[in-house]
Amino acid sequence: MRGVTPALVVPVGRTLPWRALAAAGALGLLVAAVPGLTGAEPTPWQTLTLLRGTALIGALGLAFLLDDPARHLTAPVPTRRPLRQALRVALVAPGVVLWWTAVLLLVPSASRPPAGDITLEAGTTGALALAGAAAAVRLSGEARPGRAVAVALLLAAVLTPLLTPETWGLFVAPDDPGWVRGHDRWAVLCAAAVTVWAACGPEPLGRLGRLGRRRRPRGAGGPA
Repeated sequence: MRGVTPALVVPVGRTLPWRALAAAGALGLLVAAVPGLTGAEPTPWQTLTLLRGTALIGALGLAFLLDDPARHLTAPVPTRRPLRQALRVALVAPGVVLWWTAVLLLVPSASRPPAGDITLEAGTTGALALAGAAAAVRLSGEARPGRAVAVALLLAAVLTPLLTPETWGLFVAPDDPGWVRGHDRWAVLCAAAVTVWAACGPEPLGRLGRLGRRRRPRGAGGPA
């Protein structure tokens, strides 16, 4: 597979949803830059809310990352889907890191929450988007599930703060006593999202068999 992976870079790069990613990135930077552009001095809670909203915008873009118009053509190939999905993430990861760094630098430093903790929240939100996209690819025949995943993620972002017990501390301010404990739960949630993504990566064996039978010539027999 060592020689195969470099050969996949260009084909996989061509199928990435660059427009959705660029749109989410540009909108996120614009939102983060609002205080600087308007000369406002937001409170710590306002800056935290701004960063959480920006992280959600970025995650909505990542919800489209696994969209692949050629999905049904590439399912039976020797290079399995987990490697192709990992390559997609690897291709956009440097840009995502630079984007989030720019977001943190754009917000006022005086009211910025701890960078490590808010980055954990942003990473978890992105991991949830990828997990949802991987689950949609695994459980459906849809080649472009990104739109449905983005809608589900947006709905979850609205409902979760309303339905989550306050004792969990997921959406508290940095000066709240539950901030550290809440981010322990964010770390667990991130690990769970990555686990779901990994579990949903492989192509189901039954589906591979059906695709193989469809591609077999009509007159071809089975193995002797």
